[in-house]
Amino acid sequence: MLTALLEIKDLHVHFLIKNGVLQKTTGHVKALNGIDLTVHKGETLGIVGESGCGKSTLARTIVGLHKPTSGDLLFNGKPYTDASSKELYELRRNMQMVFQDPYTSLNPRMKVGESIAAPLKAYKKTKNLESRVKELMELVGLNPDDHYNRLPHEFSGGQRQRIGIARAIALEPKLIVCDEPVSALDVSVQAQVINLFQDLQKKLDLTYVLIAHDLSVINHIADRVAVMYLGKVMEKSNRETFQTHAQHPYTNALLSAVPLPDPDKERVRERIVLKGELPSPANPPTGCVFHNRCPKATEFCKTKIPALEERGVPGQEVACFFPVGAEEKARITL
Repeated sequence: MLTALLEIKDLHVHFLIKNGVLQKTTGHVKALNGIDLTVHKGETLGIVGESGCGKSTLARTIVGLHKPTSGDLLFNGKPYTDASSKELYELRRNMQMVFQDPYTSLNPRMKVGESIAAPLKAYKKTKNLESRVKELMELVGLNPDDHYNRLPHEFSGGQRQRIGIARAIALEPKLIVCDEPVSALDVSVQAQVINLFQDLQKKLDLTYVLIAHDLSVINHIADRVAVMYLGKVMEKSNRETFQTHAQHPYTNALLSAVPLPDPDKERVRERIVLKGELPSPANPPTGCVFHNRCPKATEFCKTKIPALEERGVPGQEVACFFPVGAEEKARITL
């Protein structure tokens, strides 16, 4: 039986827009607008979507870097939406984050050994500190004898990301939130880091929330996938269903842009090109937020908000009144 480690219920995160000398509030950026997700113990939940859809805001809200406007966050069944600083301090022992840019996430003046040791010192786990840091370095593929006393600028991007991963696993957390952890790396290095994530998951019984732009990365590592658009989840499914039976028009537009290894199939496959730009989260469209770019939208979609619910495939939830059918899907994924 699957055990829910992280539960997100009707989560909203709005940021104030202030203008003028007096910094008067003139509006709100609705970065997250009703997110419902569950992350089970031991799995990897992949989150995909265009830039500006709210993925990074969701990641930062999960670990307590952003305060929710409304909604509920639960870790191991215990709510922490309104957690105090002391409660967040205890929570972060079990919840860590790997950031997108491995260079800016490290203090340029701290040696690698000091950076990895920082969370251990913060939680007063200083017994055999140096040997523990070296053990963590070996675990992520770094040479402690050569690398322990070096500064971040002396490493490659892939090595710096390994340092960030070592720091994230130092306290033996249960959940790691990865905000596009390989997007700043070369393709060959991306594969090495993704394989490292998988190895650590098996060795340390980790649970991941993995945010990525690259759908091939998601298809390789994720157990389930959530597709976000303008602060909302448009579709949720397991990896196999996501690859072969995606139903939301937006999901299929994303999948149609993924290059195929067979050039003959690539030439005959239907490519879906979405018209228009991503609307502003400060002024989202009425009704379905995707209707102004959706090839299947009708007047009905402009006024009614589709619920995220199962539409034929068990475990797959779609927020669309007119999901993509089998014949359309065949043309897209040929």
